[in-house]
Amino acid sequence: MFSPFAPPSPFEPPSLLYLFLLSPPKFLLRTIHGLISLLRSSPSLQANLLPIRVVCLSDTHCRIPATVPDGDLLIHAGDLTQAGTPKEIQAQLDWLNTLPHAHKMVIAGNHDTYLDPRSRTTLPSSDVEGASLDWGNIHYLQHSTTTLTFPTHRNRTLKIHGAPQIPACGGPEFAFQYPRGQDAWYDTVSSGVDVLVTHTPSKHHLDLYGLGCEHLLRELWRVKPRLHIFGHVHAGRGKEVLYWDDAQKAFEDGCSRPDGLVWSMVDFWLWIHVVKTLWHGVSSVVWDRVWGGEARSTRLINASVMYINTGQLKNAPQVVEI
Repeated sequence: MFSPFAPPSPFEPPSLLYLFLLSPPKFLLRTIHGLISLLRSSPSLQANLLPIRVVCLSDTHCRIPATVPDGDLLIHAGDLTQAGTPKEIQAQLDWLNTLPHAHKMVIAGNHDTYLDPRSRTTLPSSDVEGASLDWGNIHYLQHSTTTLTFPTHRNRTLKIHGAPQIPACGGPEFAFQYPRGQDAWYDTVSSGVDVLVTHTPSKHHLDLYGLGCEHLLRELWRVKPRLHIFGHVHAGRGKEVLYWDDAQKAFEDGCSRPDGLVWSMVDFWLWIHVVKTLWHGVSSVVWDRVWGGEARSTRLINASVMYINTGQLKNAPQVVEI
């Protein structure tokens, strides 16, 4: 919808006025969902487990954060670089290898051009010819899964899957793109994964109101990992908990309805999803806070340290214990 209040780019945060004019019922839906999320208790750690401290960052774009917290596992969710040359990638790997974390894990992002054979051809031959990368003690995952063991935590293990693909948002120099709307995720994530690391967000969650992938969201519903780390949409930076229940399903179904100031106001099914989100959400809060029930959930972290598209790392790395 054309509006003088629209942001200059889909990757820039819109104003609250723009979001309201785009769809008043969706504005209400997001407000209800946010309030319900605040009222629910945080996921609890399984009894008798020592918590593993996971440090999350993404979208460093050749820069180095001023501080990186200590932890047991460091995860970088892609866009280490800006131009994606082997030299840029190696500089970021050399920095990551100086960090003291017992395990370090990296996936690629769309700016990490060299790591995708398709986009690599767009780099000057002088940058690519004879190039190789020294990963050091970093685990690199590209459509693959690994299991890490933590001896200091009674040999606890975490099964981690990493995948870099994103809905297309740029030219052929961008790595790991697929056409928006195409399902590049169906049954690609191993069952039993504890931590899923992707570069793109799933749709409707920390993705700046729709820039994520609906097919990744469907894969999340299938796998239900304990933790999902991603980046890519800098302005979506933050944390969220997904509770795999009827309230979340109603919220996502409502967000998927068409926008439009007039159309959304008369969209019967959108209003049904608003009511269902409120009803199931209040029920879930009562179940949680009064009866002590706990629904299965996934922690989401948009770990971008790049502040919007300013070129500055104003967002701090985030820490979560699982």
